[in-house]
Amino acid sequence: MEKTVYSYPLHPECPDLRRLADDPAEALLRAEADIVAAENAAEADRYRRLEELEEAQQDGRGVTRRTFVAGAAVTATALATAPFVTTSASFAATKTGTLIHVFLYGGLDGLSLVAPTADPILGKVRPDLLLGNDSLALGRGFKLTSAFAPLEKWLKAGQLGFIPAVSDPRLSRSHFQAADACNLGGLPGETGGRGWLDSLVDALGKGTAFRSVGIGSTLPRSLVGVNGALALNSVGELRLNGDEKFRAATEKAIRGLFTGINHPVEEAVIEGMGALATAQRLAAKPYQPAAGVRYEGVGYAFQQLAQLIKGGANVRVATVGMGGYDTHENQGTQDGGNLWRKLKELATAMAAFFTDLGDRAADVTVMVSSEFGRRVASNSGGTDHGHGGVVTVLSGRKLAGSLLGTWNGLNELDSGDVPEYNNMFNVYGSVAQGRFGLTTAEVDKVFPRQKYVPMKLYA
Repeated sequence: MEKTVYSYPLHPECPDLRRLADDPAEALLRAEADIVAAENAAEADRYRRLEELEEAQQDGRGVTRRTFVAGAAVTATALATAPFVTTSASFAATKTGTLIHVFLYGGLDGLSLVAPTADPILGKVRPDLLLGNDSLALGRGFKLTSAFAPLEKWLKAGQLGFIPAVSDPRLSRSHFQAADACNLGGLPGETGGRGWLDSLVDALGKGTAFRSVGIGSTLPRSLVGVNGALALNSVGELRLNGDEKFRAATEKAIRGLFTGINHPVEEAVIEGMGALATAQRLAAKPYQPAAGVRYEGVGYAFQQLAQLIKGGANVRVATVGMGGYDTHENQGTQDGGNLWRKLKELATAMAAFFTDLGDRAADVTVMVSSEFGRRVASNSGGTDHGHGGVVTVLSGRKLAGSLLGTWNGLNELDSGDVPEYNNMFNVYGSVAQGRFGLTTAEVDKVFPRQKYVPMKLYA
């Protein structure tokens, strides 16, 4: 079927144009908006005619499916790949809570976060990197860096916990390889390059356009896949492209073109436009956190998530990235040290986030991990790449303890590393399972070529 080309010429001296506004530039803008509307109306008529052809074919009136598809292919393909469509999903999401994965790039030295109290091995091989006397007490003979003091309220409430000795045999000592495997939930060949959080979204069912959100300018590997995750530096970034002057007219034209056409793309467009409307509503005025809450540093990423969650965007999974954890030298484990300050920034941001959420924090879990741990022994001021890291869980749901998982001590190291007592992907899966109430079979599908074994993390 041939496509009719509609032409609407303009000339600055046209009398009709001059009647649209006194200012020539404004008159031209109005005329162009009218042209867009007219072209869209004509395109809508063409689309409806194609629908009639399809119905005729279905009724046996001599029109072939091939005839319809040939005419509609360009329009449908353009719609299916438009940005506002790919961000769409059912906007009536069931409330199931939110899981936020915070990834610390560089390889966090877990023993500078939590460590067994008065361990003779640590005193011998890393005397310059022991936790200070101001550390917080944890269960099972462990202590927590004082950098996490901002989260002491949640520690005492049983909502902050740590899983030590976390690793996986597939992780190397390469930052790139290990981070990739952690975000994919396995090796690229096992996962097809699909992120573990995107696979998790399959088990959560339909959600809003905000069900998968990565805070940052690029989408992390954990969200790469088939569920249309968003990468945002701020909530206000989600909008139609183009000049602000034409945005309202463009939205009106899109709605007019793709409503009443009895086609699946209509639902997608309506839902995508609904997501845009939500973002615009949330960004219409500066965000005001709860009284006394102040976001700084990595906290600005948490602020965007607080704005979405409190605004009813139904975020299911989200990510926050934080760099600076590759501490080969000048590690500084105690008060004022380099790593201590990084951990203090993170803990302060998480505390601000949960305070800001208020009652909504009951439906949120934050999981913090890194691509690997570091070697047990100090290299005179820092630590080299190793394994057996720590996963941190801050949850609105009460945990089974402040120190979780298996711990069998440091008497037998793994080539100088903390042994793997807790598999990383069993930890990931157990955090998600408890947050969303999933079955073991559902979580098992998230991590290909691995038999998922649940862990007792929640009370």
